[in-house]
Amino acid sequence: MHNMKRIAEIERETKETHVRVSLTVDGRGQAEISSGIPFFDHMLTLFTVHGFFDLFLHAKGDLDVDFHHTVEDVGLVLGQAVTKALGERKGIRRYGHAVTPMDDALAAVTVDLSNRPFLVYNASEPAPSDTVLSPSLSKEFFRALVNRAGMNLHINVSYGENEHHVTESIFKAFGRALDQASAFDERVTGVLSSKGVL
Repeated sequence: MHNMKRIAEIERETKETHVRVSLTVDGRGQAEISSGIPFFDHMLTLFTVHGFFDLFLHAKGDLDVDFHHTVEDVGLVLGQAVTKALGERKGIRRYGHAVTPMDDALAAVTVDLSNRPFLVYNASEPAPSDTVLSPSLSKEFFRALVNRAGMNLHINVSYGENEHHVTESIFKAFGRALDQASAFDERVTGVLSSKGVL
């Protein structure tokens, strides 16, 4: 029934950033990621591997100014790629949920591919570590992604002392939850909505 490949390629260029993304929803967890921010690359790789997507992402931004523009624009482009790859969203489960530990940290991520963008982000700021992707910057990434992906996303971190581990648990759980939500369910013939449309 579902033999079409769900792939999207998006490119976005502004005065601040240039981002290219190729996303395969039904992939094998292969990542080729270069944003100029090594820790961010690491987080996006975890998302890709644990969600079994294939993601090629290349971003060049004004990192000398700050990381914000690059992180936000990667979120926008990745969100667009999700929307394009999923198309009309027919036959998908729509909902996904994953709770993922990383040493001292535990994150629960819940996804609804509803075409209604909304982000809930509950993560306290743990003691700063040497990572450059603070929880507040992570939130900007997810906000941008949610708006372009038409996704209701709830991120709840129960606890975590280490900033690196908190962020890692979030990205792993997000990959797993999105994999679940975007998977096909043979019982869903159109879209999973009483309205008949998402």
